[in-house]
Amino acid sequence: MLKLNQSTFDKLEELLVLGGYKVRTEKGNFKSGSCIVEQSKLILVNKFSTIETKVSFLMEAIRALDLDTSLMDERYLKLYAEVR
Repeated sequence: MLKLNQSTFDKLEELLVLGGYKVRTEKGNFKSGSCIVEQSKLILVNKFSTIETKVSFLMEAIRALDLDTSLMDERYLKLYAEVR
């Protein structure tokens, strides 16, 4: 089980970047604390959400999206498998 902290958020963000998505943390009016724009492979995270909410959303996004694993090293592949 992954911890819901800033370190985990940073690792999940890097995993998504390696998987072909851009992750931006910005001010927003998102009810769930996040927004996925699939056509441009962009994930927006509300900067005012708690770190637990941010980590939970990134884990949900990883489960829902089809990431390109070709650029991931063994460490990120293991993290990807753990989240899925």
